[in-house]
Amino acid sequence: MDKKEKENLKKALKKYFGEIYEIYAAGNYSEGSFYDCLKHFIKDSGRILGYSTFPFVLPKRTEVGIPDFFVRKNGEIIGHIEAKGVDKNLENFENTEQLKRYREFLPNLILTNFMEFRLYRDGMLVDRVEVGRQMDLQNLKFEMPSPQNLEAFYRLLEKFFGFSTPEIKNSNDLSIALAKRTRLLEKVLNEELSAGQEAVMNFYQAFRENLIETLTKEKFADLYAQTIAYGLFAAWMRMHKQGERNLKVGAWKYIPESVPLLREIFYSFVGPDFPASLTWIIDDIAEMLEKADVASIYDEFKLTKWEEDPVIHFYETFLATYNPEERQRLGVYYTPLPVVSYIVRSIHEILKTDFGKEEGFASRDVTLLDPAAGTLTFVIQAIKQVREELEGRRKGGLVRSYLEEHVMRDFHAFELLVAPYVIGHFRVAMLLEELGYGLEDEKRFKFFLTNTLELKEPEQRALPLTNLIKEAEEAKEVKEKIPILVVLGNPPYSFKSHKTKFIQKLMDGYKEAVRGERKYGTLEDDYIKFIRFAHWKLDQAGKGTLGFITNNSYLSGVTHRGMRQKLLESFDKIYILNLHGSSRIGETTPEGGKDENVFDIQQGVAIALFVKLEKPLEKKQVYYADLWGLRSEKYKYLFENDVESTDWQELEPREPYYFFVPKDFALQAEYEKFWRVIEIFKEFRTGVGTKRDRLAIAFTKDELRDRMLMFANPNVSDEKIRETIKWSDRSDRDLKISRNAVRNENIPERIKEYCYRPFDLRWIYYSDSVVSRTRKEIAKHMCQDNLALITTRIIFSDAESKGAFISDKISDEHTFSGKCYFFPLYLYPDEPKVKLLDEEASKPERTPNFTAEFLQAIKSALGTEPTPEEIFYYIYAVLYSPTYRKRYEEFLYPFQIKR
Repeated sequence: MDKKEKENLKKALKKYFGEIYEIYAAGNYSEGSFYDCLKHFIKDSGRILGYSTFPFVLPKRTEVGIPDFFVRKNGEIIGHIEAKGVDKNLENFENTEQLKRYREFLPNLILTNFMEFRLYRDGMLVDRVEVGRQMDLQNLKFEMPSPQNLEAFYRLLEKFFGFSTPEIKNSNDLSIALAKRTRLLEKVLNEELSAGQEAVMNFYQAFRENLIETLTKEKFADLYAQTIAYGLFAAWMRMHKQGERNLKVGAWKYIPESVPLLREIFYSFVGPDFPASLTWIIDDIAEMLEKADVASIYDEFKLTKWEEDPVIHFYETFLATYNPEERQRLGVYYTPLPVVSYIVRSIHEILKTDFGKEEGFASRDVTLLDPAAGTLTFVIQAIKQVREELEGRRKGGLVRSYLEEHVMRDFHAFELLVAPYVIGHFRVAMLLEELGYGLEDEKRFKFFLTNTLELKEPEQRALPLTNLIKEAEEAKEVKEKIPILVVLGNPPYSFKSHKTKFIQKLMDGYKEAVRGERKYGTLEDDYIKFIRFAHWKLDQAGKGTLGFITNNSYLSGVTHRGMRQKLLESFDKIYILNLHGSSRIGETTPEGGKDENVFDIQQGVAIALFVKLEKPLEKKQVYYADLWGLRSEKYKYLFENDVESTDWQELEPREPYYFFVPKDFALQAEYEKFWRVIEIFKEFRTGVGTKRDRLAIAFTKDELRDRMLMFANPNVSDEKIRETIKWSDRSDRDLKISRNAVRNENIPERIKEYCYRPFDLRWIYYSDSVVSRTRKEIAKHMCQDNLALITTRIIFSDAESKGAFISDKISDEHTFSGKCYFFPLYLYPDEPKVKLLDEEASKPERTPNFTAEFLQAIKSALGTEPTPEEIFYYIYAVLYSPTYRKRYEEFLYPFQIKR
């Protein structure tokens, strides 16, 4: 900085202080009264230093937590300023939640009270200068800072104005940068919703009424933030190919008029009605993307072994960075290309061999639907298969006409989440352009934003996103009226998130065989509902084929036997390629080697190919194959094989279980004479589930007491609680309700000894206020002298508890792998009966928890009735008998005891 610049800055500072003192002396001021002074000073300082600067004061109509200023330098946002009252001590704000947030998300930030300036770079305090003293201000005595302070202040300004958004050259840095801005956007959206901001609230209501009835404000903020951030990314990737650079303007050119909902969604965050409190974040995202080295990032993806689409590959990376917990909860896992390739090529062959479609997907009477399309990965692969088939038949010149007259008419897809929906439309548009077919204004790809598992009539209401209603109507027509020959995809892996009347009614068929049983919750998994939807859709057409990759639990789960029976009734050929990979049960290869999942999940998965012929076969055909090993080995196999080249083993599923895995049924009749555990005990449930072990469970009683006292302490902020215990619910309301409830409880009385894992006793805060599933109806019996058998429906591995355990404590639902069931030996009454004798009065009355039928069978077989303890220990001994386990290992799904 030269001498002239310093002199000019000194004059600007003197002018600034003059304005500050004038406002202060007049009295009746607020923090905002000084904004113009600071705004003009920052603008003048930037100009003096040779920059074209424009500080913009962000609106403060609400309490939404946004900084007071953002500053542009030569058109680029280079920093933010948060101002506090002129008489405030900045030390008091250093560790507030607000400033922590700004420091986390804003890389170049000034905190000031108009007299002192503190500069933060990437969250760290790098400089602080006091250019005026509050004492002088209060005495209305103006003095310029000392020469040393002036020099320090000039250096601070140079650092602030010298900042520039760094150019991003790789996908990892880009995902971190985009995720950071998306999290900030989510937080501000949440605050806008809490403040009742009209435009955002109207959008929330539109989504809630037309897509997801149970959508919370918190979840909407999350989904919408993703949509904005990743929608801009997808537009940026597409614009790069066309040579465009101005993202907010240029993106419009590539959204076809024929997809009005997509245009409406995009307009919602670049149009004039978008809240100004959010616009600055959108601008920041756009500018960050515009400065990124798109060519390097694009080439990085092109160099990956499996030739992943850069848009979807990056989305996976982005989600894992942005919100890995929510990604896991929703089951949002995008399908690896080798899996997609195997399924698409297999269905292509099935269409030829079983349905006489010589050109497979390219045959003009083949209709296709992906009911959980995500970003259209399966559909895009099917379109590529059309091109490959035509080129193989020397019809490459007809690709465009096939796209226009067949693919655009006959390929359909549904998606519930708006971010993948936006991305999918950009992806398919990019592919079609590559294949020589540009989406004209009157043409749209039939990819609909809809809840696949909902069939109700959309409500006609005057809300924003009115095209949501039209979209719902078009999707409903596909669901109800369009015959579909191929259903394919990767349904979500979440549990129990969709409970519409339509799908619940369809699910009755799968539940029929287990209706009398107390527990069939695993049939509520979303992937099963999507299988049921596809099953219904192909039954509707009278023929067709299904290709899904899903959780593999339905292949052998006892609760799924009715589902398997119904599938056998409808489909003539069933192919199961079990990809295994379950870390939950510690799967290894048959040789004892490492077995990896094709996804980054714990649950094993399988590919299912179902074929429904127009003329049913007299004998249904079920084929099975295993694929073990490392992920790379599985990927290689899937890329190189399909349904025709897979080495299948034919199965003969038999009642009552209809297993879709190999079984030796020689001893089945003998085994089925045994007593089931649920026929032995009257009362049983799964164990306790906290959903927040970090809060509710501890190694020592004192540790848990101190933690709960902190949790109840009103002087500890909710944000501090979230950081300390990793509160699993995203809702602030849930956290506040829980903390208020604990404050009204006797904390020491709620702390109980707890069987957490085998031979691992801990302590639990046993209260509905923090424990999600207390299971009081069973756990109450363990608060007194008692024993309980803990077991599971499946023996997982020799390394894990052997599948049975005895405890005299309240116990966890995951004492060992899988859902653990809890069978008390004795049942205690809620209100003990009054006893006449004093010595009896001290002993609470209890009754054995055995069914009358079981006790009668024991008495008849032995001619006498053993004590409850003798029966209980005998059951436990049988469960661990090597002879029993070896002889009946094929059938040990529900444990059973001989009659």
